[in-house]
Amino acid sequence: MRLWFGAALLLVVLARAVSGCPASDREALLAFKASLSEPYLGIFNSWTGTDCCSNWYGISCDPTVARVADINLRGESEDPIFEKAGRSGYMTGTINPSICRLDRLTNLILADWKGISGEIPACITSLSSLRVVDLVGNKISGRIPPAIGDLRRVTVLNLADNQISGEIPASIVQMSSLMHVDLRNNRISGVIPADFGKLTMLSRALLGRNQLNGTIPSSIATMYRLADLDLSMNHINGWVPEELGKMRVLSTLTLDSNWLSGKLPASLLSDAGMGILNLSRNWIEGEIPDVFGSNSYFMALDLSHNNLKGKIPGSLSSAKYIGHLDLSHNHLCGPIPIGEPFEHLEASSFANNDCLCGNPLRTC
Repeated sequence: MRLWFGAALLLVVLARAVSGCPASDREALLAFKASLSEPYLGIFNSWTGTDCCSNWYGISCDPTVARVADINLRGESEDPIFEKAGRSGYMTGTINPSICRLDRLTNLILADWKGISGEIPACITSLSSLRVVDLVGNKISGRIPPAIGDLRRVTVLNLADNQISGEIPASIVQMSSLMHVDLRNNRISGVIPADFGKLTMLSRALLGRNQLNGTIPSSIATMYRLADLDLSMNHINGWVPEELGKMRVLSTLTLDSNWLSGKLPASLLSDAGMGILNLSRNWIEGEIPDVFGSNSYFMALDLSHNNLKGKIPGSLSSAKYIGHLDLSHNHLCGPIPIGEPFEHLEASSFANNDCLCGNPLRTC
């Protein structure tokens, strides 16, 4: 009985492999192609014949059902077609809603083509099998589809370096599998959803270079997998939450070029796991907490262009490692501590303060 079932299953798979992709998938891909123009590399020249699962550039199929599973088209690639041409790709046109007929699609990658415009088709949220949505590096405009939260299996959402506007949809917190979200360098406005912390699988949240406002949601501090948080170059205000320094794996925190105020949380400086901290170009005030120790290891620590006052903490010289330090453009005063990391720093790290002195500045 088992032998018969195995043989029958093999025949079904072989029959599907022979027949190739269904006509509906092929027609959807051809409509997708018709809305795009790629004039230099000819990557669509292979999209011929009846079987879109065989040798169509950038297309992969699920062999068990012979359905299109992946669209993987990158304009910056190490593929021989790019190396032979000696150039990166350039593509114009729009994303045709026909892709929504590819209901077994797992990966949608249409990245770094520079000229693809138009909006993200709203119907994309019906593709329940999607795992990766990568549209980085184009000229895509409009809003993120409001029902983006319906994509419960997506692990990577990369819409960076486009012209997307509107707010972050409230439904994004329903993307329970999301591990990496990159919305940098767009025109996204509004606030970060207050319950953003529901994205408990998230390890990277990159939202910098937008027009976001409001405060940093306290719920972010509950994201126990979050290692990289970038909210830089927005209009975010309020205080920096003390709880961010107590997150177990957060190692990169970039909040520069916002409207943040209040005092500098000591937890951010005493956290042994924090490797990159950039709070520059805000309105942070008060003294720099004297909480550094032998476990402090900062590849970069930038507190420049704030309203910090008082002395440079002496405990900084006990840090295990400080690679880059910038305390310039504040109201600091007094002698610069002796020893590492101060021995290898340039005068520019301390410039434009009230009355700092000592090496590498003037003698006290």
